[in-house]
Amino acid sequence: MMNVLLPRRTILCDRKGLGGVLTRLIQPWSAAIGGLALLAAASLPLSLPVVEAQAAEFEFPVRSIDEVAVGAMPEITDITANSGVLVFTSSVPLACSVVFGETPAFGQVAVDLDMDGGAHSDHHPVLAGLEPDREYFYRVQGTAADGTLYVGEVLTFRTPALAEAAEVNLASLSTGARVAAVSSNYGGAANDQAWGANQALDGDRSTAWSSAGDGDEGFIEIDLGNEADIGEISVWTRSMSNGTAQIFKFTVTTDRGETFGPFSLADARQPYRYAINSTARRLRLDVVESNGGNVGLVEFGAFAR
Repeated sequence: MMNVLLPRRTILCDRKGLGGVLTRLIQPWSAAIGGLALLAAASLPLSLPVVEAQAAEFEFPVRSIDEVAVGAMPEITDITANSGVLVFTSSVPLACSVVFGETPAFGQVAVDLDMDGGAHSDHHPVLAGLEPDREYFYRVQGTAADGTLYVGEVLTFRTPALAEAAEVNLASLSTGARVAAVSSNYGGAANDQAWGANQALDGDRSTAWSSAGDGDEGFIEIDLGNEADIGEISVWTRSMSNGTAQIFKFTVTTDRGETFGPFSLADARQPYRYAINSTARRLRLDVVESNGGNVGLVEFGAFAR
């Protein structure tokens, strides 16, 4: 990894707030190429006193993220005992991240699940590895292409306690399900590798199965391990910031030849559930309509009736 050594610098912050404040760096530090220096600056407390300096090697503006929020403010939604999803649409494309932890010192970072990376406007990073019944502190931040750093206030959310009788996902690897067939995996990966089909069944919302450009020809077939009475399925489509890879409509066919759907997916921000009421061992999801590219799933679920 190539590192860039920045000249001697100091952080200047105004106590009056974020809007329009110009932050200067004049402290010694080394940062990897790709804007990590900006993220490091954003992780520092925002109530630092003004520090005098004779000159700044470079400077960049820091503004409130409220200025670029479209509609609702950034919010943690779909909170479970061990994960949550940030939902946020920005009027300016941002390389967005969420710092979070059990104290205001944070300690963890979540970014958008997007193989392209870079700046975009529709953000839904997954905060994974949470503990049940805990309070978490978090802050949303993002960098625009012009170098402006947008930073939110420090907020909190709480995870729910574990349910005594949690709903069992019959299509999970942990309950014995497996991938019986798949249209393809991105980069020719095996099912158990990154972007492989197993990642649609792993119960981890920070991973995803991606096909290799299958578009409307994409499919995944799941063997539940045993015949089961299924009442509902759950589907969470992946998407990419370049406007591809999102599934809009799909069907589900059982090993008994029953086909359900087509069902419509409203967006890629969360899982959606659909009633099928069938007895089956295998379920095959076929993409009917998408915006092409590396279609795939963040998660697939099947639940007993």
